Amino acid sequence: MKIVCTILTWLAASWAQAASGDLDQLLQRVEQTGRVEAQLRREREDRFRQARDQQETLLSELRKKLAAESERGEQLKARFADNEANLKVMAQALQDKTGDLGELFGTVRQSAADLRALIEESPVNPRYPQRLPLLNELTDSRALPDIGQLGALALMLQREIVESGRIVRMPAQVVGNDGLSEDREIVRVGLFTALDGADYLRYNGANQRFEHLPRPPARVEPTTVDAFNTPGPGYAPLVIDPTRGTLMGMLMQTPAPLERLHQGGVVGYAILAVGALGLLIALLRMTYLAMVQLRLRRQLADLGNPREDNPLGRVLRIAQDADTASPENLELRLDEAVLRELPRLTRGEGLLKLLAGVAPLLGLLGTVVGMILTFQAISLFGTGDPKLMANGISQALVTTAMGLLVAIPLLFLHSLVAARGRSLSRLLDQQALGLAMMARE
Repeated sequence: MKIVCTILTWLAASWAQAASGDLDQLLQRVEQTGRVEAQLRREREDRFRQARDQQETLLSELRKKLAAESERGEQLKARFADNEANLKVMAQALQDKTGDLGELFGTVRQSAADLRALIEESPVNPRYPQRLPLLNELTDSRALPDIGQLGALALMLQREIVESGRIVRMPAQVVGNDGLSEDREIVRVGLFTALDGADYLRYNGANQRFEHLPRPPARVEPTTVDAFNTPGPGYAPLVIDPTRGTLMGMLMQTPAPLERLHQGGVVGYAILAVGALGLLIALLRMTYLAMVQLRLRRQLADLGNPREDNPLGRVLRIAQDADTASPENLELRLDEAVLRELPRLTRGEGLLKLLAGVAPLLGLLGTVVGMILTFQAISLFGTGDPKLMANGISQALVTTAMGLLVAIPLLFLHSLVAARGRSLSRLLDQQALGLAMMARE
C-alpha cells in the first residue's frame, strides 16, 4: 500500500507540472492572437476610412455635375420653348408670304403623281425615259417647285397630248409568245394600239416592253398594214383600246369558244359525242329519205314499170305478181308489203329521240358535278377568292348550256325526220289502198 500511494503521489505531481506548462503556452498564444487581430482590425478600419473619404469625394463631384446638368437642362428647355415659338412665328410668316403658292405646290404634287401613273403605262415612255425621274422628284420633294420644273411638267403634259394623236414608227423591245425579247420596229398608233407587222401589241409598263397578244382582238388586213407603214392621207380600220390595255387584258382572260367546250370536262365531251351521233343519224336518215322520195317521184311518173329501188316499186311489183289472186288476198299482201317497208322509213327515229332526251340529262349531270367541285373548293379554300370556285361553276353552267344546245336541234331534227318518214308512209298507204280498190272493182 505504501508503494502504491507513493506511485500515485508521484504521478499527480508530474501531471500538475505538465498542466502548468500547457496553460502558460495557451496564455501566450491567446495574447499573440489578440495582438494580430487588433493589428488587422486597425488596418481594415484604415481602409474603410479611406474608401469612405473617396466615396464622399465622388458623391460631392456627382452632385456638382447633377446640379450643372440640371441647370443646362433648364436652359435647353427654355431654348426649346423659344425655338418652338420662333418656329410657329416663322411658319406663319412663311404661310403669309407663300399665300396661294402652298395650294399651287399641292396641286403640282397631285398632278405629278397622276401624270406619273399615266406615263408608267404609256407606250410613249420608251422614247422619253427621262420623264419618270423628274416626276419622282416633283412627287417626293418637300420644297416648292421652281419655274424650270413647272415648265418641264407643262411640257410633259403637252407632249403626252400630242403623242396621243400621232402614228409613229419606233424601235422597241418586243416579247413574243415564246417569252423571248428582241428589238423590232413597230408602229404605235397614239397611246392606244401598237402593231408589229400584222400582230397587235400590248405595252407592259412594269418591264417597259411591248408584248404580243396571245389572242388578237381582230385580224389586221394587209391594206391596213401597208397604210400604216407608208403614212399618208386617208383612213384605215384598226382596233384600239382606249383603256390602254385594260380591255385587251380582259379579252385575254375571256375563254374562247373551244376553251368553253373544254370547261365542260368529261361530261361535256359526252354531250358532244351524243350531239355528233344524233347529227350523224339525222343526216343519214335525211339523206336516205330524200333519195327514197326522189325515187318515189320517178316511180309515180311511171307506175306501169315498177322498180326495185324504191318502196312503191316493190309494192307495185307485188300487185302485178298477184293479178290472179282474189281481192282479199291482194289487199292482205299489199298491207304486208307496206308494213315491211315501214321499218326502213322509220329506222333511227327512236334512237334520235332518245339522244335528244339524254343530252339535257347529261347537262344536268354536269351541273351536279360542277356544284360538287365548287363546294369542295369552298371547303378547302373558303370563299375569299371567287376564282377558286369559278372552275366548278363554269363546268356546271357550260354543261347545262351544252345539253340544251344539243337537245334542241336534235328535237327539231327528230321531228323533221319523223315527218318525212310519215309522209312517205302515207304515200305508200295511199297507193296500196288505190291498188286494193282497183282490184275489187
